[in-house]
Amino acid sequence: MIKTKKLRIVNGKALIVTVDISKDKHFGYWRCPDGTDVKPFSFPNNRVGCLEFWERISRAKEIHRLDEIVFGYESTGPYGEALAHFMKARGVRLVQVNPMHTKRVKELQGNSPNKTDQKDPKIIADIIELGRALTVVIPEGPAAELRRLTQARERSTERHTALVNQLQSLIAIIFPEFLQVVKNVKTITAHYLLKHCPTPQSLVVYGLDNLTKTMWTVSRGRLREDRAKALYEAAECSIGAVEGQASILLEIQAILAAMEASKKFTEGLEKEMSHHLKQIPYSTCLLSIKGIGEVTAAGLIGEVGDFRKYSTLGEIMKLAGLDLFEVSSGKYRGMRRISKRGRPLMRKLLYFAAMNMVRRGCVMEHQYQRYLDRGMLRTKALIAVARKLLRIIFALVRDNSVFDYSRTSFQFKEAA
Repeated sequence: MIKTKKLRIVNGKALIVTVDISKDKHFGYWRCPDGTDVKPFSFPNNRVGCLEFWERISRAKEIHRLDEIVFGYESTGPYGEALAHFMKARGVRLVQVNPMHTKRVKELQGNSPNKTDQKDPKIIADIIELGRALTVVIPEGPAAELRRLTQARERSTERHTALVNQLQSLIAIIFPEFLQVVKNVKTITAHYLLKHCPTPQSLVVYGLDNLTKTMWTVSRGRLREDRAKALYEAAECSIGAVEGQASILLEIQAILAAMEASKKFTEGLEKEMSHHLKQIPYSTCLLSIKGIGEVTAAGLIGEVGDFRKYSTLGEIMKLAGLDLFEVSSGKYRGMRRISKRGRPLMRKLLYFAAMNMVRRGCVMEHQYQRYLDRGMLRTKALIAVARKLLRIIFALVRDNSVFDYSRTSFQFKEAA
């Protein structure tokens, strides 16, 4: 996780070491303050290669009598995480470079857009010298666990959504009317019916009386006789395909099993998230805000790493990609928008938390309504609420406070 504080000054006694990250083979490079450097060299992404890389840059540091090593790399996926942990354990200063900056600066070398593994490490070093690198804050302890759990939950949710879409597409082939009567295929009732009588023919054989009793029982009284009758009548005159039906049923059963497994896995992740969240001292500050539950609080802490390591609100805003920018020139004044250059999952968590907080009777309801009265679109108003929510969270953690609902305006009181 990146702390968006610019390194404006690189120590005159620091060796700048950069790496172009890849899956199997990295390209390393180092540069001294006086401009002395080395031709980019490759090393494998394993322990032997990393040790050789460390010995090489350590020797350069000693030869040129430098005090520290500043290690920089692009924030491009997971392949650099192992190397970052390897270097952090050796006491070097870690920085990251935005790949968009690398893309823009690369044309300064040779006035060419040429991109190679040998060229990129030099460009990263140039950006670090310009003071445009970002300090890396690696989550530790419970916060590190929360990050991994949050990312795992997000991937599990995406897989579950894909399964739901696949299930709907298969049902549309053999029993399209089912989707018109039972709107949500994720419900317990829908799963039960698809397991025991997934085709129109099997539903007709099952009978209207049995179907009515089953839907009433499984749905706990929410689906009454009229819904069962509608489904039964739809089955009697269904236009669903019969050819290849058996093969589709096999896949439907497999998808249902995968959806159940995915649901159990997600529940297990959320249980672990709750466990690790309790080990974060300031978690009560976040949970004191109605609309932020354990999953959201755990996700935000996991994405940030540690709120207490940020000294300004602007750093947190940039991390989330909620910082504002505009494109203006002369008399033209562009609209202000969020940059979206931060962590997308953090932004998503804040957006959904904002949706919870603008509901009737919630703390942000009136603020949200004021935004709408100004003519803001609903999405833009929710983003504005998300930005305000992040301000509140930052203040609560900074002051070790909990949200105080006893007054009309936002007030904080010291956490227990």
